[in-house]
Amino acid sequence: MTRATPDRAAGLAGCARALADGTVTSRSLVEDALARIEATRGTLNAFRLVRAEAALAEADAADRELAAGGRRPLLGVPVAVKDDMDVAGMPTAFGCRGEFPPVAEDGEAVRRLREAGAVVVGKTNTCEFGQWPFTEGPAFGETRNPWHTGHTPGGSSGGSAAAVAAGLVPAALGSDGAGSVRIPASWTHLIGIKPQRGRISTWPRAESFQGITVNGTLARSVEDAALLLDAASGSHAHDLHRPAALRVSDAVGRHPGRLRVALSLKPPFTAVPARLMPEVRSRVVALAERLAALGHEVEEADPPYGQIGLTFVPRATAGIAERVRESPHPALLDGRTRDAARLGRLLGGVPLRAARRAEARLHRRIGAFFGTYDVVLAPTTAAPPPRIGALHELSGFRTDRAMIAACPYAWPWNVLGWPGVNVPAGFVRDGLPVGAQLLGPADSEPLLVSLAAQLEADLRWHEHWPPAPSEPVPVESGPAVGP
Repeated sequence: MTRATPDRAAGLAGCARALADGTVTSRSLVEDALARIEATRGTLNAFRLVRAEAALAEADAADRELAAGGRRPLLGVPVAVKDDMDVAGMPTAFGCRGEFPPVAEDGEAVRRLREAGAVVVGKTNTCEFGQWPFTEGPAFGETRNPWHTGHTPGGSSGGSAAAVAAGLVPAALGSDGAGSVRIPASWTHLIGIKPQRGRISTWPRAESFQGITVNGTLARSVEDAALLLDAASGSHAHDLHRPAALRVSDAVGRHPGRLRVALSLKPPFTAVPARLMPEVRSRVVALAERLAALGHEVEEADPPYGQIGLTFVPRATAGIAERVRESPHPALLDGRTRDAARLGRLLGGVPLRAARRAEARLHRRIGAFFGTYDVVLAPTTAAPPPRIGALHELSGFRTDRAMIAACPYAWPWNVLGWPGVNVPAGFVRDGLPVGAQLLGPADSEPLLVSLAAQLEADLRWHEHWPPAPSEPVPVESGPAVGP
C-alpha cells in the first residue's frame, strides 16, 4: 500500500483518522514533526527540549500496535506539552535557567495523553514560571510568532502556540493562570481552551498557583482542541478539584441552539488603566455581528466583576512564592520573579485566605449573570501581539503596567475557575492575529465548543496559515535533545 505524505493541515483528528486507516505511519508523522522543529529553531525557537530518539521509538511501537488492530484515540499522533509539565526522564525547568534533574514519572495530564496513544515529541518554551504574556528569557532566548517573527506569540504558553500555529505539531498542551492559553491562542490565530478547573489534572500538584492555573489545549480547529481536551482530561486521586467527567468532542458539530450572548467590551477593574484598541474592538464587534447573523441574540452587557482583582493578586503571587521556594537555583531567577515572591510571602496569610473565601461570593454574583445570558463574548486581549523585547527588559512595575494594559480581559475566569475558549477574530495591522473569548459558567465546555464550532464552520479560520518562514533570527539557544 502507498503511504501518504504527512500533511501539516491534517490536524490532530485528521492524523488520528489517517493512522487508523493505514494511509500514514506514526513514524512518518513523527519524523516530519521533528524535521519541522529542527528547521524552525532559528526562526521560531518553540521548543525547550526535543525527545527525538524516544519519540521515534514510541512511533514505531504505535505502528506495530496499529498493524495489530489496536485503536486508541490518539494512537501514534505527535503532540507537544509545555515546559511546566512532567515528562518522565526529562527535567521540568518551567522557563528557568540552570540544571534541573529529570523527573521519574509523567504528570497526570501527560500520562493520560500517552494512555490515549499520543507521542510526545518535546516540551515547549514558556517564560519563567509562566508569569508574563510573552515567551522570552535568558534560559532559551526568544520564541517568535509564526505570523510575524518580529512579534511575540504571547505567553506563557507561547512555545506551544508557536508550534501549533506553524504546523510543527497538530496540537499541544499549555497552561492558563491569567490567560496563558487564551492569550497566545489569540495572538497566533488558534483555538485555545481553558477548561473548568480540575478538568485536566495538574498532578503532581494537587492544584496549581492556588487554584488559578489550569491545563488547557491549543489547536488550529475546534475539533482538534476538543479531542486533545478529552484525551488529557481526568482526575488524579489526590487532586483538590475533581469535576464530573464529560466528553467535549461530542459537542463539535452539534447546534448550540439560539443563545443569549453578552458582548462585554469593558475591561474588569484593575489598578492600572486599560483601553481596548479600536482595531481590536472592531474585530470583536464583527464577530458579535456574525453571531447575530447566525441567529443568536447579542447585546452589550458586562459581568458584575466588582473588585475581583483583589482576589487574584494574593493567589498569583503566593503561587510564585511557592515555586521560588522550591527552585534549585533561586539566584538565577529574574528579579521580577523574586519581587513577586516577596509580595506573595506578604500576602500568603490572611489576604490569601480572604481571597480564596471570596470565590464563593463571586460565583454567586457572576453566576446570576448567566441567568440572563448563556455566553459572554469578550476580547481576549486589548492589543495585538507586541514586538519581541517590548516587555522582557522592563522593570517589574513597568512590566505589570504593560501586561495589564495589553491583557486585561482573561484573568477573571481564572479566579472563577470556569471555562473559556479563545477563537480567532481576524487580523489587524501588519497581519497580526487577534482573538475573542467565549466565556461560560461552570462545566460549560460543551456549550462553548458547540458555539465555537458553529463560528468556525461559518468563518473557516482554520484554513488560514502563516506565511513561509523568513530568514533565521539569531537565538540564544535552540532546543536541547532529551531522552
